[in-house]
Amino acid sequence: MAISYTWTIPTVERTLSDGGITVIHWRCTAVDGDHTAASYGTTSHAPDATDSGFIAFDSVTEDNCIAWAQAQVNKSDVEAALAAQIEAEKTPTTAAGTPWAA
Repeated sequence: MAISYTWTIPTVERTLSDGGITVIHWRCTAVDGDHTAASYGTTSHAPDATDSGFIAFDSVTEDNCIAWAQAQVNKSDVEAALAAQIEAEKTPTTAAGTPWAA
C-alpha cells in the first residue's frame, strides 16, 4: 500500500498590529494501512505588511500556511523520515519486554 501524507496547520502566531503571521506550527502525518507516523514543527516568518504579496491573518488559508512552512522545511526529507518510521514499524529490529511476562 502507498503511504499517504497529510500536512496540517494546528495553529499560527501573528502580530496583532498588522495581522502578519510570524510562526506556523505544522504537522505532517503519514499513513500506510495500520501504520502511522507523524512529525511536528514550527517555522518562523517575518512578513512585511507593505509588500504587495502580503496576506493579512483574516485572509490567510491553511494552504497558504502549508506552502510557507514547506518552503522552509525540506518536504521530501520530512516525508522520507516518516516513511522510514513506518517501515521500522512494519519490520522491527528491536523489541522491549521481559521474558517472564510473555
